[in-house]
Amino acid sequence: MTLTQARPLTHRPASPNRTAGQASLVIKGMDRSGIVAAVSQVLSEHAANIVSLDQYSDDPDGGTFFQRTVFQVDSLGAVLPAIDADLTAALGGTFGLEFTLRDMSVPKRVAIFASKSDHCLFDLLWRHRRGELAIDVPMVISNHPDHAEEVRGFGIPFFHIPSAGPDKSAAEAEHLRLLKGNVDFVVLARYMQILSGDFISQVGVPIINIHHSFLPAFIGAGPYAKAKERGVKLVGATAHFVTEDLDEGPIIEQEVVRVTHADSAADLQRRGADVERAVLSRAVAWHSEDRVLRHENHTVVFA
Repeated sequence: MTLTQARPLTHRPASPNRTAGQASLVIKGMDRSGIVAAVSQVLSEHAANIVSLDQYSDDPDGGTFFQRTVFQVDSLGAVLPAIDADLTAALGGTFGLEFTLRDMSVPKRVAIFASKSDHCLFDLLWRHRRGELAIDVPMVISNHPDHAEEVRGFGIPFFHIPSAGPDKSAAEAEHLRLLKGNVDFVVLARYMQILSGDFISQVGVPIINIHHSFLPAFIGAGPYAKAKERGVKLVGATAHFVTEDLDEGPIIEQEVVRVTHADSAADLQRRGADVERAVLSRAVAWHSEDRVLRHENHTVVFA
C-alpha cells in the first residue's frame, strides 16, 4: 500500500482541464469474491462518486486480480488519509491485497533522458506544454549538450552529464544525485546509453524506454540500415519498462507501420521515428494516469 501525498509543483501547475477532487485507486492481488463490493462500500461511506472502474483477472479461480478505479470526492486532500486507512482495513486483512491511492490533480514528476536524437524528447516536451500529458518535467538530462537551448526554451532545466567510456559510475552517481526524491519515474527518450544494474536498483522509480522495433530485433547501432538490408515489410517501436536484462522488460505499448522495398533506410528511419513518438507518448500518458499495472514480466494496461 502506498499513499501519495500532494506536493508543490516545480514548473507547471495542474492543467485547468483536469477535474479537481479526483483520485486513482489501483489494486493488485489474489482474485476472490467480494473485492469490488468491499471497495465500493468504503468509497460509498466517504460519499465518493466512482467515475470509472476497470478490472481484470488472469484466472478467476485464484489468479491475480487487477483493478483501477477513479473516484471523485469533495475536499479530497482532507479525506484521503481516512479513505486510505479504511481501504487498508478492508483490503489488507481479509483479502491480502496491495493498493496505491493517489490524488490525480498532482502530476507525476518525470525526468527525461536523451542523447542526440531529438524526436521523442521534443514530442514529449511539446505535449507537456500543451497540457496533453499529466506530468511535470523537473529536468532533462543528456550525455550531449546539443539540445540545451531548445529544452530551456520550454522552461525546463537541462543537465549535460557526459557518459563516455566503459566506466559510467561517475555519470550515474550524478544522475542519482539529481533524481533522488525529485522524480516519480524516468523516461529514456532515445537515450543511447546502457544503464547499469546498480543504477536501476538505486534509482527507486520506474524507468520507461522506447525501442526502435518490435522486441527483440535489430539490436545495436544502425537499426534502420539493418532493417533495409533484411528487406523488412514492417517497422515499429516498443515502449517497455527497463530491467537489468537489456530490452527485455515488461512491454507497455507497441505499434508497426508497413513499408516496401522502395523505401530507403532514411525513409524507414523517418517513418520509424513517427511510430516511436506515438508509442512513447502513449506509454508515458498511461503510466502517468496509473493505467499500467506491472505484474512479473508483463503488464496490464487499462487504456
